[in-house]
Amino acid sequence: MTGNSRASRGRSRRGRRRSAGSRTRTLLWRTGFWCAALGVGLPLALIVLLRWAPPPTTAFMLRSAWLSGSAVEASAEVERFAPPTYRWTDWEEIAPQAALAVIASEDQKFPYHSGFDVEAIQMALEDAREGGRLRGASTISQQTAKNLFLWPGRSFARKGLEAYLTVLIELCWSKQRIVEVYLNVAEFGGGLFGITAASEHFFGKTPSELTVDEAALLAAVLPNPARLRVEDPSPYVRERQAWIRRHMRQLGGVDLVAALD
Repeated sequence: MTGNSRASRGRSRRGRRRSAGSRTRTLLWRTGFWCAALGVGLPLALIVLLRWAPPPTTAFMLRSAWLSGSAVEASAEVERFAPPTYRWTDWEEIAPQAALAVIASEDQKFPYHSGFDVEAIQMALEDAREGGRLRGASTISQQTAKNLFLWPGRSFARKGLEAYLTVLIELCWSKQRIVEVYLNVAEFGGGLFGITAASEHFFGKTPSELTVDEAALLAAVLPNPARLRVEDPSPYVRERQAWIRRHMRQLGGVDLVAALD
């Protein structure tokens, strides 16, 4: 009886261990499943919502607000980290030349690609392999995804997230909506986010009143608004402004913007 009792207790302990291991595996599987579902589903839900609703803020605006607060606490140069200024403006109230200027400046193939400029990516990789600096090849769609949800940087993890979000944006939004959101969330320098804040600050007018020259000047600083300035523009910024104006004409003028679906 003693031997049978010991064997029974051993089997019982092994059974409890197997049961505990099974519960742990089930818990881990469920946790992983729900984390994956949240990682996929939450961005998709937000992007579907933003198809119609204006974004109340963005990741870059939150970062600007945090940097501004840190600069004040450290008595650093506050102008460099100014608190964000942002107000949404609908597509119909933005001059078409503003949209045309950013397309000419940032992504001339925007109306025709599906979120990625494959040729530009290949050229950037070839330059990097030949010893050149890895230059950006981001489309307006990618920049919109980055500004809304991500942070600056070029890590593979961030670029992977950017690619996923870009695919969702291209699937859920029209080309017109992508440009509308980009114009409203892009930074134009000094914590000025969006075409409305920039138009009012630099030119004292609404986005609907922007001239071709003004739209081209705003677009000229988009590659690096922390360094390039609309006020007192450098010779380089003036050269970019003239280059953008030429390409606005070559792209067919505002008819290109009117044709965005």
